[in-house]
Amino acid sequence: MSNPSNVLQWEVVDPRTAAAGGPLSLVPDDAADAGAVASAPAPLSDKISREPFRWPTPPFACYPGPDKFMQQQPCEIEGNNGTRTRGRLTFFVPEESVLHVQIPPARTTLPLKFEHFRSVLLPTPLAPLPTDRSDPHAEILAQRPVSHYRVVLQGGKLVEGRTIGHIESPYGLFVFPPLDENGRVSRLFFPLGAYTGYEVGERIGEVLVEQHAATAQDVDAAVDRQQQLRNQKIGDILVAKQIVTPEQLVEAVEQQAKMPIIRIGEALTSLGMITDAQLKDALAQQQQDRNVPLGELLVRMGIVSPEDLQTALARKMGYPLVDIEVFPVETGALKLLSYQVAHRLKLLPLLIREGRLMVAMDDPARRRSAVDEAEFFAQQKVVPVLAKCRSIDAVLRREYARIGDTAGSSGDDDLPEIESLAADGGKVTDQLLETLEKEGQEHADDADENQIEQSDNSLVRLINNMIIEAHRDGVSDIHVESYPGKQKVRIRFRKDGLMSTYLELPSTYRAALVARIKIMCDLDISERRKPQDGKINFSKFVAGHRLELRVATIPTNNNLEDVVMRILASAKPMPVDDLGMSEYNLRELKLAVERPYGMVLCVGPTGSGKTTTLHSVLSFINVPERKIWTAEDPVEISQPGLRQVQVNPKIDWTFAKALRAFLRADPDVIMVGEIRDKETSTMAVEASLTGHLVLSTLHTNSAPETVTRLLDMGMDPFNFADSLLAVLAQRLVRRVCKSCRVAEEASPTDINEWLDDYMHAFGHGEPPVARDEVLAGWLSRHGQDGRLVRWHAPGCKRCNETGYKGRAGLHELMVVSRAIRRQIQTGARAEELQTTAMAEGMRTLRQDGIDKMLAGITTMEEVRSTSNG
Repeated sequence: MSNPSNVLQWEVVDPRTAAAGGPLSLVPDDAADAGAVASAPAPLSDKISREPFRWPTPPFACYPGPDKFMQQQPCEIEGNNGTRTRGRLTFFVPEESVLHVQIPPARTTLPLKFEHFRSVLLPTPLAPLPTDRSDPHAEILAQRPVSHYRVVLQGGKLVEGRTIGHIESPYGLFVFPPLDENGRVSRLFFPLGAYTGYEVGERIGEVLVEQHAATAQDVDAAVDRQQQLRNQKIGDILVAKQIVTPEQLVEAVEQQAKMPIIRIGEALTSLGMITDAQLKDALAQQQQDRNVPLGELLVRMGIVSPEDLQTALARKMGYPLVDIEVFPVETGALKLLSYQVAHRLKLLPLLIREGRLMVAMDDPARRRSAVDEAEFFAQQKVVPVLAKCRSIDAVLRREYARIGDTAGSSGDDDLPEIESLAADGGKVTDQLLETLEKEGQEHADDADENQIEQSDNSLVRLINNMIIEAHRDGVSDIHVESYPGKQKVRIRFRKDGLMSTYLELPSTYRAALVARIKIMCDLDISERRKPQDGKINFSKFVAGHRLELRVATIPTNNNLEDVVMRILASAKPMPVDDLGMSEYNLRELKLAVERPYGMVLCVGPTGSGKTTTLHSVLSFINVPERKIWTAEDPVEISQPGLRQVQVNPKIDWTFAKALRAFLRADPDVIMVGEIRDKETSTMAVEASLTGHLVLSTLHTNSAPETVTRLLDMGMDPFNFADSLLAVLAQRLVRRVCKSCRVAEEASPTDINEWLDDYMHAFGHGEPPVARDEVLAGWLSRHGQDGRLVRWHAPGCKRCNETGYKGRAGLHELMVVSRAIRRQIQTGARAEELQTTAMAEGMRTLRQDGIDKMLAGITTMEEVRSTSNG
């Protein structure tokens, strides 16, 4: 929770570092406490798909209506200690209680939670609309009365001023201080948690006392009653009015969806059920075991009762409270979950509306895993509500007996107890796999492989644990491969570019495994004939793991499906200086992307890091003075300040159409995810020739071949030559493990072999550098005691005995000079372009790889396996 005495500390770093993703933070002193740290905002790819926020304007006819918040605004933020700081407001996302600000001289934005400031002021004047004097209602429409407002902040401080109207929203209070006699106003926002109360206008009680229409005692009594009613939120109404009909439940669920998100600790504190000290003690204990929800921990500590926790959930989080002893449960809802599953998960299916199954639980907040499993079994979206009853087990038995489902125990006795998926993941996986194999043998003779219930809980946990282990071990992709008949389902990991088998599951879990993954990313589980694409927000299923996975399902023969999940481990761009480029490549690439217009291409095969490189470049040039649009498929990396668009060829929303739309949106920089056809390439060239910097990718083997490939697509050689600034080709190689790598002196045979490889890239004719010059350069950059060394790694536990850990990039940068531009215009071959480029300083992928091999980054075997001679 925020503390009024907090001192806001601003850490502003060098603007170039900030633009590259460096540290820029605004946090309170006690932000290290759990629950007080401002969490990272939701990816911007999610935000741009929503309707932009409309900042309110004074509620009078003479002012324009609320407009979409689409561009930066100067702002002044008052911290919890009263310090005022000026900056620029970039994004305002009240439904997530966060705004993004840019504080000069830094050139990037930072997220700021509502709990970390008292108010934000937009000083830019907002003027009233001109008045049409011929309108008979002009005098009425021009009304803009000025009132006095008083806001009581947390801690008791009183803020007073004048305002032309006010608006109270679920996120806080908007007032409009007048700036002059012409009706111009500024806009001031107080977030909901920053104040305890407010008043606008003349106090009616004082007026009544002055006119002797009421006594002071009458006014005080009325004020007390008014405060009680004002504090009665949606949750209070739901507690007072228990839900007993389906119509009431549907209405209450819609109301809950509109309520702002609030932490359970804040809810209990605001209700006076716990003190700040008790909350801090509980948060400190929670640090030792992050898998225990805070509410459950407080109950275990004896600080609150289960009934108090349920009241807080209803009043502050808006969970509808349903009296399930009298609620008319629908038969169709009960049939979606068996009695064994409902009994084990301690939930009661109530009804189905618009594809959503509503279930009653004793504590929806701390039983999120039960909701996930219920979605898996029911194969529908599950909406939890609070159950009001003496015994949920008794109601379960009664309702399921009504439909004839009175099966025995829940069947969980044989399941392994797993308190933490993240701790000792290998042991957990072995336990779960053993359970699944044992139960798979029991189901081996079943005619329908979908009839699996007792083991489903193990399967859910196994998938979660598999994803956690993959991320922890640096795996880039998870491959689920289905085979016909009784053959096992094989799961393989791709790590550092190489595939390895992770585990194999009984064939009886083939359909259940794929269905579970589809449910996690909201795909159609009934569609098995067509490929599908989706995303998994893993934090929804395992708290504390902020991961995203890109999922693709692919139909295979025998009516089976494979699944490939790519772990999007980094939601932020890598600084361009950390890409591992040579000094020449880094300098020339920065010069190219700092040009006001032209085209820069990044080329290479799938999975070679092209998107990462382009986003690193964008972070380098991403400043408030530039408008940057990106069209991607999919949006993998998000940056504040970028307007990112997800293309969708299924609805004919292609790269070419996105590019055409961007040109009407006044951009400075455009990034196109990939040039796939003539239309996209033509649009990209036209955009670069009309004053825009265009970045894109292409699947080609080398920088010179990129030119010939685009000319083969039908590009006009003169326009293309004028627009192209640089082409960067890249590959990824495995890094030598730093923990076990050793160096040995290179033999003369090794050195001659390396020199032969290096000089061969220059082709026939006179090379731009002599063999002796190359060797002298190697010795000056990488020599040890005047000798070159050869690095290798025997293997250790850190690299799983492979000798490699992580990956590095090899780069080939062709900068378009006047000579190369003339060659492009005359249709020169790739070999001629490469000869000219190398004479001007370009080095091939093989040559860059040899330099990185001598620096101890990779090995010669890796360089040869990923680059041509």
